[in-house]
Amino acid sequence: MHTTDQRYVLSYNGEIYNFLELRAELEKTGQRFMGTSDTEVLLVCIARWGVLPTLRRLNGMFAFAVWDSEEEMLYLACDRFGEKPLYYGWQGEVFLFGSELKSLMQHPSFVRELDRDVLALYMRFNYVPAPHCIFKGVAKLCPANFLAVSLRGSQAQPEQYWKLEEVPVDRAVSRLHPEDPALIDMLECSLSRAVKSRMIADVPLGAFLSGGVDSSTVVALMQVHSHRPVKTFTIGFREAAYNEAEDAAKVARHLGTEHHEFYLSSAAALEMIPRLPEIYCEPFADSSQIPTTLVAQLTRRHVTVALSGDGGDELFGGYNRYFWSARIWPRIGDFSPGLRRRGSTMVQHYSPDAWDRFFDRANPLLPARLRIRGGGEKLHKLAGALSSRNPDELYRCLVSQWQSPERVLRGGREPETLLDRPQDVPSSLHFVERMMYLDLLTYLPGDILCKVDRASMSASLESRVAYLDNDVVRLAWSMPLKTKIHQGIGKWPLRQLLKRFMPESLFDRPKTGFGIPIGEWLRGPLREWAENLLSREQLERTGCFQVEVVRQQWAQHQSRQRNLQHALWSVLMFQAWYERYMDTPAVRENRANVAASQIH
Repeated sequence: MHTTDQRYVLSYNGEIYNFLELRAELEKTGQRFMGTSDTEVLLVCIARWGVLPTLRRLNGMFAFAVWDSEEEMLYLACDRFGEKPLYYGWQGEVFLFGSELKSLMQHPSFVRELDRDVLALYMRFNYVPAPHCIFKGVAKLCPANFLAVSLRGSQAQPEQYWKLEEVPVDRAVSRLHPEDPALIDMLECSLSRAVKSRMIADVPLGAFLSGGVDSSTVVALMQVHSHRPVKTFTIGFREAAYNEAEDAAKVARHLGTEHHEFYLSSAAALEMIPRLPEIYCEPFADSSQIPTTLVAQLTRRHVTVALSGDGGDELFGGYNRYFWSARIWPRIGDFSPGLRRRGSTMVQHYSPDAWDRFFDRANPLLPARLRIRGGGEKLHKLAGALSSRNPDELYRCLVSQWQSPERVLRGGREPETLLDRPQDVPSSLHFVERMMYLDLLTYLPGDILCKVDRASMSASLESRVAYLDNDVVRLAWSMPLKTKIHQGIGKWPLRQLLKRFMPESLFDRPKTGFGIPIGEWLRGPLREWAENLLSREQLERTGCFQVEVVRQQWAQHQSRQRNLQHALWSVLMFQAWYERYMDTPAVRENRANVAASQIH
């Protein structure tokens, strides 16, 4: 879209939720608009106020590029939490940018050169964290960043226009007791406004519903603002340990939504898997990408826009690692590393399957909120973290899939990330708050938002995240840890709000995440597919992994010595991605030509 004077040209992806307020402000100054879109409002704001002042006032999800023909300057920018992706980089004399990496690959100047250092980061986190990209010469714009590129040749670095740690704390909120109804009133008002603004659409609208606290709260507030039953969507599994569909159905019945559910089979997963490299276009190995993609497809049959409950865990303290760390670190921090290592060995002496059987027997004796589903893998991961020297190392261990990526890779040294710079995390935060802060800046955009955005967009579905509204984030940031995690219960304020709409029995149950029985499927219906990718021949062809290490882990998983589903999935997703984008005749010829030119 062009401004009327043709000075500015905007290419834009996303939604600006406060565009009506911005439009009204501009109209008071005499500004006239030709249409009703948020795109026009964004463009006029940039022309009137400039890029940086506009960015600081936006409330939404977006990635945009705007060209200033007068200054001969290109500006790239993305939203505060990276809901929308933006890749960019120089390829020879050409500057490329786009929402998807595979769009850049279409340019004849693009060289597909694998960055093995970044591959090490992928193996640690199961995703490629911004600003890194799996290809050399390409970067991802970090959340809350913008970049100015001059046609006159000056090299510019991305700049941050918003920082979470600089969000002003509302002292009135921080002084309220966790059980004060005024606090829940404030949360209801803020979150209700956020939900309502995301319901503005001229197309059919619905919501993802897992039956957990986050999505149930969003759906309850949507129903308040809707004159008809909200359309809700969930996905289930035949395996009881992974199935949340029944819980979601109970919530849907209570709220009176028009509910749709789909049960995922291994056959549907096998049909979906070949499409994953095309959908994600960078290596991505959160296995819940499969049900997320399929529930997006189901949802798109009925609506065009869907609200999600993402962000609630990071903002209000919902992940199990927060509770476990808060309980365990104060007890083990004073013990010597040697003693902690022995404790770790004792826990890991029993397989995750054995621990799962123990939890299955113990769960009926525990209160619902203390029960653990699939606890064996989590306990093994926690045991591996016992030798951490400090809380920052503990966090790094808990979010790492491969603790030592160099053990499985041929070459590659991990670049530094925020997790390697504890001095960059506000020192005033409690160590559990440090985890939440790091999750908001790394895990949320790199894994959760990436997964949902790519899955939904592959189905031509737009996903909207109410919890990442500017005002909701400001309110949550103002709440002290004792408010978010109260009496050992995470997301306390959200739970109190949800109790205004439904009985606590409908949502008071253990958190499971959006897991799938990938471990069993790799031993059964997905085994042949996986064996092909993990064969010695294919591993040697890729040339990125220590073949014997991968083959040994594959054998251990098949023999049920260990459940290595997540570690193997990261290798499998890279192998599938490599086969799709790197192991083609055209790409092999290009690499040979590049190598020949370097020799000469």
